Amino acid sequence: MSDPGAFADAVAALGRAFDELGRPWMVIGGVAMIAHGIPRATIDVDATVSGVGLNLDTLLSTLGRHGIVSRIPDAGAFARQHQVVLVEHSDSKVPVDISLARLPFEDEAIGHRVTAEFAGTRLPLPRPEDLLIYKLVAARPRDLDDAERLPALHGRKMDLARVSRVIRRFCDILEDASRVDHLHDLLARAGLRA
Repeated sequence: MSDPGAFADAVAALGRAFDELGRPWMVIGGVAMIAHGIPRATIDVDATVSGVGLNLDTLLSTLGRHGIVSRIPDAGAFARQHQVVLVEHSDSKVPVDISLARLPFEDEAIGHRVTAEFAGTRLPLPRPEDLLIYKLVAARPRDLDDAERLPALHGRKMDLARVSRVIRRFCDILEDASRVDHLHDLLARAGLRA
């Protein structure tokens, strides 16, 4: 992360927009990892907002009033198809990806969010165990690297049985048990069990 102040400005603008909307939200991704004490690089802000009943046109116009603008030609159409709003903070040029939360796990994670300090700004974040679930479900190489680091730092405070239950449900839906296997491997390397 080259300029923590730029990220803090982008997140603060995002928070003001979601406050105006009255929607629960939180920061996920690299900024959340950093705020939870895990050093890593990131070039964007990933966030999630409760998407049930959310009017995308209202979301985009509210974001615009707070200096967060579309970074693709038709962000609304893209969001309707992919459940992700691709925008950027106009002053800092920090890209912002906003996932529209619709799954029960996502609603639960947002409902149990915590607050932490990041670059002088208070951020709503997932609990470490929910961030671990997000990372294991995404399962991209960077996410799996992040997943490896979370239990090493926060594992003894995590509800690892719950993590295992939620990951098993995702594996059943995806018909792919590799995420459970990865969870057990990384817990074993951290000296933990679910």
